[in-house]
Amino acid sequence: MGIREYTVDRLYELCRERQITPNALSYMAGVPQATLKSILNGESKNPGIVTLKKLCDGLDITLVEFFDTPAYRRLEQELR
Repeated sequence: MGIREYTVDRLYELCRERQITPNALSYMAGVPQATLKSILNGESKNPGIVTLKKLCDGLDITLVEFFDTPAYRRLEQELR
């Protein structure tokens, strides 16, 4: 599994934790629904840091908190 899959999984995880839908996240973050749908469906190969920052703002977390998971730490080790 790569960074794209981890990102999708993380977004779904955070939505579940907050009991919100991806559409609600889209609204909260000010990210077009089509953009978030593209990310979640794997159509967007690289969502971009600005978009991820907006999503994090909508979730009320930092980028560091978004990426501070065991999955991303493992991936970082694999990329070394």
